[in-house]
Amino acid sequence: MELQLGLPLFYFLLLGFAILMYVLLDGFDLGIGILYPWFNSDAEHDHLMRSISHVWDGNETWLVFGGVILFGAFPAAYASIASLLYLPIMLMLIGLIFRGVAFEYRFKSNTSRQWWNRAFAIGSSLAAFCQGLMLGVLVQGVDSDTIALSSLQWLTPFSLFTGLAVMAGYALLACTYLTMKSRGDIQQKAARYGQRLLLFVMLSMLLVSLWTLWLQPDIRQRWFGGAHTLALMLLPLLALLAARLLFRDLGRVQRQFAADSDINRRHESRPFWLAASLFLLAFVGLVVGLFPYLLPRQLSFYAAAAPDASLSFMLPGVLIFVPLILAYTLWGYHIFRGKVEDFEEGY
Repeated sequence: MELQLGLPLFYFLLLGFAILMYVLLDGFDLGIGILYPWFNSDAEHDHLMRSISHVWDGNETWLVFGGVILFGAFPAAYASIASLLYLPIMLMLIGLIFRGVAFEYRFKSNTSRQWWNRAFAIGSSLAAFCQGLMLGVLVQGVDSDTIALSSLQWLTPFSLFTGLAVMAGYALLACTYLTMKSRGDIQQKAARYGQRLLLFVMLSMLLVSLWTLWLQPDIRQRWFGGAHTLALMLLPLLALLAARLLFRDLGRVQRQFAADSDINRRHESRPFWLAASLFLLAFVGLVVGLFPYLLPRQLSFYAAAAPDASLSFMLPGVLIFVPLILAYTLWGYHIFRGKVEDFEEGY
């Protein structure tokens, strides 16, 4: 297919950027909820809540933004995806509502606090699992004859596995985030859980990659059918290197704590960036395999694009609000940088 450059490509790249930002930012946010049952005391739960109290709602801006871009720039893809994935999308939104309400009510409750703890953990896990389900459906492809029927073809062994893999990946991001934002026992728990989750995440990435190559001949041909194969092999090699460094740094945090020595602050923050790099490399590999399709083998971004007049009408708003969103996101993380020191008062 001869691809035409222009506004459709710009919005396609912008959609990918919004998805990546959401996965990285709301990923550790949801991961905190997934990890919630692994921490026992109220003080630990308070600490986990405080660590994301300043960012949890702002992180979800990127989900809304990605949905707006898909709806406005690629209406045909929006209609097909919404029809096919109606149930997992609704379950994801219900999970996000539950965790949002639980987040606000938990600090104001006494006798019902345990119920809000459960709602926060279940809502976070449900939202992350549904996102993994949807990823699995888009990777494995769908039958165009049954999209309009809103069938249950999204419920497959592959999509169920990708749902669990995304949950583990988000939990890994949360562990590295807590390593950066915490001290003492919570930091050590996060580092220890992070090493275990990293092994599962890397195994999941390998299995999903092999499964995808087996299911999708077009993707297999793209990865292994030309001179660019050597360049593409840099992605898994870089992922292995990042995983090796991440495992080492998490272990170093544990050893230095056990030896009662000062921990290098770079070793506390670097695991988060290494985990984020794993997600970035996986995302790049996914885009390389699926490009230029929004629905594999069915609908390219150019075929799904809205008329040029609509894309041009959206452009000023995009050019204004994307820098604003990035600015207040960076400013918020800058203001609340550092450790979560006080369970009751926050930073």
